[in-house]
Amino acid sequence: MNSKLKPEMTIKYIVLVVLLIVISGLIFFQKNRDLLAKEALTEQPFNFYNIKIKTLSGKILELTDFKNKIVLVVNVASNCGFTNQYKDLEALYQQFKLEEFVILGVPSNDFGGQEPGSAEDIQSFCRLNYGVSFPMAEKVKIKGNQQHELYCFLTQSNPKYNGNVKWNFTKFLIDKNGQVVDRFSPVTEPLSKKVVGRITKLIK
Repeated sequence: MNSKLKPEMTIKYIVLVVLLIVISGLIFFQKNRDLLAKEALTEQPFNFYNIKIKTLSGKILELTDFKNKIVLVVNVASNCGFTNQYKDLEALYQQFKLEEFVILGVPSNDFGGQEPGSAEDIQSFCRLNYGVSFPMAEKVKIKGNQQHELYCFLTQSNPKYNGNVKWNFTKFLIDKNGQVVDRFSPVTEPLSKKVVGRITKLIK
C-alpha cells in the first residue's frame, strides 16, 4: 500500500513545486515590472525624434518629422474646464506655423475621465467646435504603468521640468534640437505673454 502511495505523492510534490515556481515568477514580475521598464528606458538615451505615436486617424506619426521645429505638446480633453484652450491653441498655431512651429495635441482620459470618446468623436469635436488644424495624436496613457513613451520622455528627460503630469492641458515646449526647454501648467493660457514670449525667443 505504501509503495502505491509514493508515486502519487511524488507527482503531487512535483505539481506543487511547479505551481510554486510559477506563482513566485508572477509575483516577481508584478513587483519588478516598473523597475524593469525604467531600466529598459535607461539603456537608450532619451531622444524625442526616435518616438512614434499614432494620429487620430490611425496613421503612424514619426516625431523625426518635427526635426528643426519648435513643438508644443499638450495633453488635451474634450470635457475639461480648460477645453476652451483649444481655441487659443489653434490661434497660437496659426500665428507661428510659418516659423517652423507646430502643436501636437495628445488626448487622454487619465484625468477625471474627461476624454471618454472615440478617435472619431475627438476629431469631430475639435474640428467642429474649435477648427483645430494642428496635428492630433491618438488617445494615450499619460501616466501609470502604460504611460506612452512620449510622456516618459517629456516627464523624465530634463530634470528642470521633470515630474508627472497632474491635469489636462499641461504644455511642454520642445526646441529645434528635440529638448524639453519649458513646461507650462494647465492654468497658463496658450496666448499668454509667458508662452508667446518663450516661443518667440526660440524662433529668434
